[in-house]
Amino acid sequence: MNLSIIAAFAYGILAMSTTGYAYAGGIIGYIQARSKVSLLSGSISGLLLVLAAYFQLQGQSWGSILAVIVTAVLVVVFAVRLAKTRKFMPAGLMTILGMLALAVMVGN
Repeated sequence: MNLSIIAAFAYGILAMSTTGYAYAGGIIGYIQARSKVSLLSGSISGLLLVLAAYFQLQGQSWGSILAVIVTAVLVVVFAVRLAKTRKFMPAGLMTILGMLALAVMVGN
């Protein structure tokens, strides 16, 4: 299995379960703030990354392009969130993990 696929899958799972700004809120964001937008956007971005990993496994090259685009968008939004809040959790952690995932995806 390709590291890019693993990175896309792992970051997708994180996006679905971690608090975020306006799109990757996930389950914890919903529990803490009762934000349906957070739940929906986190689920969508995470699902897109998991699907991208699946399509990469199926040999579809556009799966890796989708994974890079979604991850890059998540990194930018989490970085903006980190700059606004100055709180490492969760925005800082997700920014760092996103950059690592992005480096793995682009490097493969």
